[in-house]
Amino acid sequence: MNQPNSAALPADMRYIDHGRGGGPEVLVPQRAPLPVPAADEILVRVAYAGVNRPDVLQRSGNYPPPPGASPWLGLEVSGQVAAVGTAVTQWRVGDAVCALTNGGGYAEFVTVPAAQALPVPRGLSLLQAAALPETYFTVWANVFERGRLAAGETLLIHGGSSGIGTTAIQMAKAWGATVYVTVGSDEKAQACTRDLGADHAINYRTHDFLAEVMQLTGKRGVDVILDMVGGDYIGRNLKALALEGRLVQIAFLQTSKVDIDLMPVMIKRLTVTGSTLRARPAADKARLAAELRAKIWPHLEQGRMLPVINQVYPLEQAAQAHRRMESSEHIGKLMLEVAGG
Repeated sequence: MNQPNSAALPADMRYIDHGRGGGPEVLVPQRAPLPVPAADEILVRVAYAGVNRPDVLQRSGNYPPPPGASPWLGLEVSGQVAAVGTAVTQWRVGDAVCALTNGGGYAEFVTVPAAQALPVPRGLSLLQAAALPETYFTVWANVFERGRLAAGETLLIHGGSSGIGTTAIQMAKAWGATVYVTVGSDEKAQACTRDLGADHAINYRTHDFLAEVMQLTGKRGVDVILDMVGGDYIGRNLKALALEGRLVQIAFLQTSKVDIDLMPVMIKRLTVTGSTLRARPAADKARLAAELRAKIWPHLEQGRMLPVINQVYPLEQAAQAHRRMESSEHIGKLMLEVAGG
């Protein structure tokens, strides 16, 4: 490991432990030795960390980390490179980065594969940069790669006011798509349409999204659906898709096991796909990072498709951040401030 500033590094650090799992109350600050980067990793001194639904699932015991990953919470961070592994050539100590981690982001320091780190986009703060990796990697991989969304097509996003949803709206609009979203309140509907550019928002508490979509599209249906809900949405999603439509499943707030009629898949030649991000191979995540740097970073540096940040909590208040996440009252991203910057 190459550590030009190793004398400045402490022997241990604060992190958030979730013990054996449970409710938000299990999240407590603890201390542990600094992690040591492997040959192809960097050590990041964390400024901010993002809070995401997978963190809540892992904390509650429903999303165990893949083999070899950190057992701690936290999938995205920003900060400065504090040390580099012996095989790392693209980063130097002191570089400002944001990164998709393999866990462990709720801490003062975290090791990250060097290829999963990206420079902080010009003009963005470290806080904004920490809100990028998990959601932007996810949206790019699922809406544009698996969902194959193209200019002129229609996209329906379930959970339009979430971190994923607010990102997907802006990216899809930049690509020339028509965007519909489902939300749980009129306030969220206004945020998605007025502030972010969605073409129409459907309040699922007062309207049937299937009926609304069919009316909006003249009974044609939409080309792509990004779903994080599951449950009884799955069958209705198939009915809401147009000919050659694509359903992309990335999470399940409801059950993943349902009885559905697959006849629409045959009749309309539908594609049902989905993915998770954390378990992808390192080479795949490195490829996604390179794609984002080439195709999304220029938009960010011009002030477009910026992350929507709802609230920032001190690291020690991770439990409060998780409670707000589970309340679904937020619009956009929830963040933890570790060292600031």
